[in-house]
Amino acid sequence: MTIRPVELSKAYRLLQLGATTMLSAKHQDDADVMAAAWVGLGGPNKVIAYLGTQSYTRKLVEKSGYFVVHIPTVQQMETVLYVGGHSKFTSPKKLENMPLFYQDGCDIPLVTGSAGYLLCKVVHNAQQEQQFDSFMGEIVSAWADSRIFDGRHWLFDEAPEELRTVHYVAGGQFYAMGRGTKFNHGPGQD
Repeated sequence: MTIRPVELSKAYRLLQLGATTMLSAKHQDDADVMAAAWVGLGGPNKVIAYLGTQSYTRKLVEKSGYFVVHIPTVQQMETVLYVGGHSKFTSPKKLENMPLFYQDGCDIPLVTGSAGYLLCKVVHNAQQEQQFDSFMGEIVSAWADSRIFDGRHWLFDEAPEELRTVHYVAGGQFYAMGRGTKFNHGPGQD
């Protein structure tokens, strides 16, 4: 094995193994969905999402104070690529043929077929939002597809390929979640 230096501009890719996500937001009657690669946990019941200033969805999040994180599956890859490649700024009818639904207690549209959904209320931090395009959200509701999440754990070992979550690793390369491995003890333990 050889340990080599990694160019700093590419170092983030060492950690960028998390699930590909989509974000949706709505303000009044205006809604949008976008693909988002840089979304992750920011502490207990907190999510951090990078929303660039070029994002139409960001404008809706800023106005409403809410967003939904979607955990897409393999069967949704065309949708992920579509919402990632089209801006509502230039494609105002972007959501016209999108398979959307509304969950009780959530007025933000959800994309049909995701493995899970996290409704987040923005925890405002003007400096982080303006300087780093980083938005923290407190998870206020969550829903998941019971075929692949039993309320406590992912069930990927039993999941059909099309229901596995998708992970973006850069350069147009995605991976579907694989099989699990369970360890009963660690180093120094019997």
